[in-house]
Amino acid sequence: MAKINSAAALGIKPKKAPRTAEGAPAKHITPASTLARVLNACLLWEDNFYVDGKTIGQLFGELVKQVTPDVAYTLAVKARTEQKLRHAPLLVAREMARASVAHRAKVADTLAEIVQRPDELAEFLAIYWSDVQPTKPRFSWETPKKLERVFKKQPIAKQVKLGLARAFQKFDEYALAKYNRDGAIKLRDVLFLIHAKPKDKVQEALWKRLVNGELATPDTWEVALSAGANKKETFERLISEGNLGALALLRNLRNMKESGVKDSLIREAILDMKTERVLPFRFITAARYAPAFESELQQAMFKCLEKHDKLEGKTVLLVDVSGSMDSAISAKSELKRLDAAAGLAMLLAEICEDVVIYTFSDNEKLVPSSRRGFALAEAISRSQAHSGTYLGRSSVAVAQQVSDYDRVIVLTDEQSHDKVTNPFGSAKAYMINVAANQYGVGYGNGWSHIDGWSESVVDYIIAEEDEEQGWDE
Repeated sequence: MAKINSAAALGIKPKKAPRTAEGAPAKHITPASTLARVLNACLLWEDNFYVDGKTIGQLFGELVKQVTPDVAYTLAVKARTEQKLRHAPLLVAREMARASVAHRAKVADTLAEIVQRPDELAEFLAIYWSDVQPTKPRFSWETPKKLERVFKKQPIAKQVKLGLARAFQKFDEYALAKYNRDGAIKLRDVLFLIHAKPKDKVQEALWKRLVNGELATPDTWEVALSAGANKKETFERLISEGNLGALALLRNLRNMKESGVKDSLIREAILDMKTERVLPFRFITAARYAPAFESELQQAMFKCLEKHDKLEGKTVLLVDVSGSMDSAISAKSELKRLDAAAGLAMLLAEICEDVVIYTFSDNEKLVPSSRRGFALAEAISRSQAHSGTYLGRSSVAVAQQVSDYDRVIVLTDEQSHDKVTNPFGSAKAYMINVAANQYGVGYGNGWSHIDGWSESVVDYIIAEEDEEQGWDE
């Protein structure tokens, strides 16, 4: 009997070939790869250039069901700890709680790992009940009675209670007081709902103070200023005492400058701050609003790279400056996709032994190799008009212009107009995606695909080339 090879003869409808938002042919990828793609560059429920936030949120539910519990757990934890995302990992945990029995069994472990701030306890419950209330899951319940009706309609699952209870045990008095906000769900409500048990007598006493509203007032800039304290004196005191965190410092540089805080004190604070949880592109935004401190911000950003492993050999870096890269990461953010890409480009330029940098849009443009830091980010942005996305054509042209390279790294939202192949021969080729669109061009044809905008994507490349075990999509 003749062997049947035709899918049509078997009655199988071929999958429609996917395309990017700008029309280039893309590839069908595994559910695990798709979940990693939409998760690692996502500010949840917020619209971006090509797709609305609601669609992205719905896609999470579909994808979590299609991956194994271990994959869902691993991706959620990596998104929280490496990509420094907050809400998207919580949604993964929520979708695990209503997927298969095996997924539900992994929920407690997932929540215990990804909840790293007390307010995330209440935020998770807002997400958990989002589909039994008519509005977005952002503390929109009007009264305690309404909250009670929602709870009766969808009680909290056992694994969710266990995970939140384990997470609740992490936090000291300062953290609980700082994030004990006056929302529809308060931390004391979470405590009652999940029936958490303290790990010792000290924690038991702490939780009683939380319930009774007797926590010590946290010494934060928000609390001080809301109480009418002098801005200049407040910031100077918090800086001198080491009580102003890195993100708070970056966000308030202009406030401090305008209120008369000494420049020398601000510069010292920038150089001393801990940068572990600060995403690279946030330094670009800070420098945009406080250019007087650009030098110190640059030093702070590079501080984490002082002992970083180097990428040996010659690296070709291609940075997308097309029109879509000028759009904000989300509708509610001031940060641009180009900021995310430029932040990574600044880091890569520092750790690459030898680097050649091009931008691409309608054409490819060489960026002066002498630029580094914020000067490099500016050179990238001003290299050419921000127009179409012709990655396929540009990558071919760059491959012809540069010789003897060991790797090529593309920083892009992957929404190319034209077909993208890998023209770089035996060199390693990496496509780093900084957007949450469902389809992209960086799969197959010799490309190693990476999603996200934190410095961990650089670590991934180093680990892969050192043949250390990393995440395999």
